Amino acid sequence: MAAPSAEQQNGQSDESDLQSPISIKYEDSETESGEGALPDYVVELIEKEIGVDLKSLKKVSALLEKLTAENKLLEEQVLTVSSSVPLRVSAALSAAEESRVSLEGLLQRERVLSNTLIQHLQGAQPWADSLGRTLEQLDNTEKHMKYLQCLSRIEELSCRQDWVIDRTGFFNLFLSDDLISETSVSRVGLPPTTPLSLPVQIMLLPLSKRFRYHFTGNRQTNSLNKPEWFLTQVLMWMGNSSNFMEEKIQPILDRNGANVNAKVELCRGLLTLAQEKLALDAPRLLYDDSLFCHLVDEILQFERELRTTHSYPSTLPGVLHVLLEEVVLQKWLTVERKMAIEKVDAMLSAEGAWSSQYKDISDMDELKAPDCAETFMTLLLVITDRYRALPCPRAQLRFLALQRELVDDFRIRLTQVMKEESRNPLGSRYCAILNAANYISTVLGDWGDNVFFLQLQQSAVALGEEELLGPLGVTESGRLASLEGSLFEGLLGLLERLRGDMLGRLLEAVMRDVQKKAQPYCRDRWLSLPSQCDQATMSLSSLACPLMLCLRDHLLQLQQMLCLPLFQMGWQDLAERLDLFLYQNVILYNHFNEGGAAQLQFDMTRNLFPLFGHYCKRPENFFKHVKEACVILCLNVGSALLLRDVLRQQPSPTSALNELGVYRLAPCDVLILLNLRASWPGK
Repeated sequence: MAAPSAEQQNGQSDESDLQSPISIKYEDSETESGEGALPDYVVELIEKEIGVDLKSLKKVSALLEKLTAENKLLEEQVLTVSSSVPLRVSAALSAAEESRVSLEGLLQRERVLSNTLIQHLQGAQPWADSLGRTLEQLDNTEKHMKYLQCLSRIEELSCRQDWVIDRTGFFNLFLSDDLISETSVSRVGLPPTTPLSLPVQIMLLPLSKRFRYHFTGNRQTNSLNKPEWFLTQVLMWMGNSSNFMEEKIQPILDRNGANVNAKVELCRGLLTLAQEKLALDAPRLLYDDSLFCHLVDEILQFERELRTTHSYPSTLPGVLHVLLEEVVLQKWLTVERKMAIEKVDAMLSAEGAWSSQYKDISDMDELKAPDCAETFMTLLLVITDRYRALPCPRAQLRFLALQRELVDDFRIRLTQVMKEESRNPLGSRYCAILNAANYISTVLGDWGDNVFFLQLQQSAVALGEEELLGPLGVTESGRLASLEGSLFEGLLGLLERLRGDMLGRLLEAVMRDVQKKAQPYCRDRWLSLPSQCDQATMSLSSLACPLMLCLRDHLLQLQQMLCLPLFQMGWQDLAERLDLFLYQNVILYNHFNEGGAAQLQFDMTRNLFPLFGHYCKRPENFFKHVKEACVILCLNVGSALLLRDVLRQQPSPTSALNELGVYRLAPCDVLILLNLRASWPGK
């Protein structure tokens, strides 16, 4: 058998190598990494190209050949580059040297040119300074020439301007004044009026100029907080021109058949100036209450003096229309409400709010109104005087609604104070509150019959002011239209209810005290009292003395603390209450013999009735139950028997009772009283 060839031996060796695990090679490489180990990127390349597959080891020879070829190519390139680099470097160095030499030459030329330029500028500077002075002189000369040309042009135009002014100036002034007047009049909502006559317009020109000079712009006389300055000036012009207009101008107008009042015409023209000024100033004062109030007061004073002192016709508008602008009017109402509430708070918290300033003067203190109530009604009266002159009924009705609101607010305050004082209804403060309610009710009742408020009532019905009148039916509207009702009816009803409630509480307190004092008198031994014939003279029962004294003291107290109308109502109501009390608790509660009936009649007719005789002529008319009961109890036996038979037999014994003077008691009540008599035959 032939020996194996070299290739076979190599193949066998390769196979033996292939059969050895690759991991052993890797381990060997790892152990030899410290000494000439392959770089990591070589190991990665081998793993990438060969991997762990034994069959892929056949690629090693191809990979080796490829890498050998690439290595050879790289070596050739390196040799080529290394041979050409020195030539390029030498060429670059020679080029840089040439550039340096050229740059030095350029720098040398630059230094030469710079020196030459500096020398040239130094030599040309005097020429430049001289040229600048020459140009400045030329500029000044040109300005002078233009100024002379402008003067020449102005002089040329001035002649034409003078001619134009002479021809049109007068009419321009008229047109401007008319436009301003019409604008201001339309702004303040004035009714249209006839234009001023031409002579009056001419006379107003200098006054109008003076007015606008002093009261417009930045003049010190144009002050928002001093409206009286321009208003007084207008009034002064009216007064100073009055005689001249009546004596000089009016005859001329009359001779020419002009149906014009010269004085009124001048006032109309001057009023236009005031209206224009007020229309501008009023909106600027809406945010300052004190200045706005001052403006309103001055306008009202001006209007009052205009109508009275200068006899300005009421058919012509004044300056009050300025206040009728919605914004101004609403501000006026707001300020009036605010000021009124503040004053009410101050007057109610004052020390002498519930005392009368006329308490020491009996003739002037019939109503005994406390200071707070009188001051409040004076406040309402002042508000009325302020809006009375307004030419618009709708605006007046808005102020009337404000007054009604203030009255209702004051009534609520009175009610609150009354509740605090209700624990002591006999105190002076409680009575003062009652007097205040009565005083306000009385004044409002008088206002309801006032011509001014009656006219407002007619206007309210005509305009259908639901805010003021409320939802009225046909009957209520008819009553107001026929002047049977009043705009204050609702308030009067509330005040009447308050007054009645307070007076009732007051009388209840009096009656509680009287009833307490009358308890011994109610339990008197009326069956065992001696007859009248057994007594020398009749005298007041000793048990009735506390009752009479208490009643007298309370009547005097009420007379001193209550006003006369309230006291009249009070003592009459007290008499009726006392009449029922005595009838029910003294008469019906007891039986009477002849002496007891006589004593009761004496106490009532000679002592009780005279207590009220100071206030009326026939006080017994307010004690009908007691008076008629005494008549029945004091009848002699025969008359009593006859009356009892009549009451039992006749179906209508009214005539028999009337003959005895009994009108209030019913027949059944009379029978009860007859049964209370102890002096019957057989008893």
